[in-house]
Amino acid sequence: MAFLDLKNLRKSFGALTVVKDFSLSVEAGEFVSLLGPSGCGKTTVLRMVAGFETPSSGAIEIADQDVTRVKANARNIGMVFQAYALFPNLTVAQNVAFGLKVKGMKRAETDARVAEMLKLIGLPDLGGRYPFQLSGGQQQRVALARALAPRPRVLLLDEPLSALDAKIRVSLRAEIREIQRELGITTIFVTHDQEEALSMSDRIVVMNGGVAEQVGVPFEIYNRPATRFVANFVGTLNTFQARIDDADRSVVSLAGVPLTLPGGGLDGRAGDSLAIALRPEALHLGRYDGCEAVLPATIEDVHFMGSIIRLRIDIAGTRVALDTFNRVDQPPPTVGSSIEVSLSPRDVIVLQG
Repeated sequence: MAFLDLKNLRKSFGALTVVKDFSLSVEAGEFVSLLGPSGCGKTTVLRMVAGFETPSSGAIEIADQDVTRVKANARNIGMVFQAYALFPNLTVAQNVAFGLKVKGMKRAETDARVAEMLKLIGLPDLGGRYPFQLSGGQQQRVALARALAPRPRVLLLDEPLSALDAKIRVSLRAEIREIQRELGITTIFVTHDQEEALSMSDRIVVMNGGVAEQVGVPFEIYNRPATRFVANFVGTLNTFQARIDDADRSVVSLAGVPLTLPGGGLDGRAGDSLAIALRPEALHLGRYDGCEAVLPATIEDVHFMGSIIRLRIDIAGTRVALDTFNRVDQPPPTVGSSIEVSLSPRDVIVLQG
């Protein structure tokens, strides 16, 4: 049975419905990300779980307890905000201790718990500093420690890394995930950053227009998107118009090359157009082992990105991206050169929805 159960949640503000029939079951200790563009309803879902918003309909259960109408301060939930929300007039230690004092914990226990939390976040010697004396990454660590100090049943993270620079974000998301695993706390993470969601989550909920378009593990979300929106939102996508040759046998033609797609047939008839897609890493330079289809292409642009080289290529009038690993002994092809590109039908995504 799920530890956190969201049942048919709906939230309206006047005539505007921002969350529509949203359901999600989260197991104890699971890390689930709500991923989607601004305005899709993900933060509203988080705020309903926290108790800051009351659902227009539906129910929220934590450990079999219905908390739908329970006040936020009685739910035993920890929350970390995008803007840190540290008290500027309190030291780091006092910020971490705040929730413990509200709960009436004794001084000796509070001091021990604060020391434990500061050690957990890697700032054991900074308890006497004030927030303005810390870097952005350090402030966010303190906000995390403050949320975890009262031993909440659920941890909610509302885009906590978006205000940090790229390098700090990468290191801090790894630290957050490590701490979450160590404590085994059930966690909901809201983000619009697909890389964060893919790298941190046990499961991802991709939201759009107030509904969950797809729920799955990162591998499924990226490699087998259920809808066109998910396919386009998560990762870079190359789209093509193929022609159906045999719908029953799932045979299509791309740039005149036949492809037999996996699956039990296609919707449509011979001669119909079919929207398909490939990730940049599913296209390979030259003839590649395991790839049955070889297409002619022309190099239009070359972008050196360190470990990856992204090529912009033209395949039968369609401009697409191809990613290949940087190799010291093999410089990338030059702009304007003609090449061959290989692909496997198993990597083709049929776009639906």
